[in-house]
Amino acid sequence: MGVGVIAQKELRNDVGAVLRRAEAGEIITVTVAGRPVAELGPPHRRRWVRGAALVAIWQTEAPRGLEGDLERLPGGLVDPLSS
Repeated sequence: MGVGVIAQKELRNDVGAVLRRAEAGEIITVTVAGRPVAELGPPHRRRWVRGAALVAIWQTEAPRGLEGDLERLPGGLVDPLSS
């Protein structure tokens, strides 16, 4: 669907219609005093990660400092992915 631009006042006065447009797939930019401040649109659907992309995720090393961060957390949390 398309892209729309509406002023804050229009959003306030007709929020129901604007949300229906977003639900239908339109991306709507909300402006205040003519400058864009927000975008409304349909929620993102869950996407499956497949094949090689999933393998790459699991093979990627944890960020540096993760071990130290985990040690500072209460409850004896450990990295479930460490071997």
